[in-house]
Amino acid sequence: MGHRIFLAGGSGAIGRRLVPQLAAAGHQVTATTRRAAKAEDLRAIGADPVVVDVFDANALRAAVAAGRPEIVIHQLTDLPAGLDPSKMAEAAIRNARIRDEGTRNLVEAAKAANAKRLIAQSIAWVYEPGAEPHAETDPLDSGAEGGRAVSVGGVIALEKHVLGASPITGIVLRYGHLYGPGTGAESAVEPAVHVDAAAYAALLAVERGAQGAFNVAEPNGHITTDKAVSALGWRADFRLNA
Repeated sequence: MGHRIFLAGGSGAIGRRLVPQLAAAGHQVTATTRRAAKAEDLRAIGADPVVVDVFDANALRAAVAAGRPEIVIHQLTDLPAGLDPSKMAEAAIRNARIRDEGTRNLVEAAKAANAKRLIAQSIAWVYEPGAEPHAETDPLDSGAEGGRAVSVGGVIALEKHVLGASPITGIVLRYGHLYGPGTGAESAVEPAVHVDAAAYAALLAVERGAQGAFNVAEPNGHITTDKAVSALGWRADFRLNA
């Protein structure tokens, strides 16, 4: 049984690998991009594209309402192509703004549209230092300093908005470092996750998984991943054929 899905960030690294999976599973997908030039790309892989900026709260609310989604998926990021090191500090600030203000706008739009479930991209390397491997119940690093404080602060805000979106069921996918098509990387440091497998976790969360956070990464010594495997039925070796 297909669902109506609103995917914020359809043209991002995970979004581009998620749209075909959602479409193949019979879901109707409305996917956003900030750039009109990318709209056709989204249509080509099976989504109904909408050009909208997450910081324009009114336009976003209208776009979500028009899609009438049962499920909203948040895969928005603002990172430079190939994760260019010279641009990362500046990008981290923009990304933290998306995670806080952008997520808040998306939650409000999802509530106004009476969505039932909200699935959001988070990251798995922001736990407070301590005994490893970290489980989802371990605290995030709220005492971080410097550049890390910007990223962690954004993640904490995002997770608070999503997990506090009652009556909507909020699910946070704490992804490892991405690699694979569209990421600019053929491998990644631990905790790592292939972009196709990361997208697959979002597909699975559409149908299952209770409210809460899930670590999504290949087996590693830093974080435990058995919750995603047991509760979502996730597989780290999942790959798209294309």
